[in-house]
Amino acid sequence: MKINVYHLDAFANKPFEGNPAAICPLDQWLPEQTMQALAAENNLSETAFFVP
Repeated sequence: MKINVYHLDAFANKPFEGNPAAICPLDQWLPEQTMQALAAENNLSETAFFVP
């Protein structure tokens, strides 16, 4: 399974400042356990998933 993960610095004016977050755009919702495992693997305080 291939999932794009974008690492963003929220509330920052330049790289490596602010609050790190992972953003995962999805084509369709994944099982909750899969999303939780992906969030844990990223080891960031916030991981967001969205479906357009």
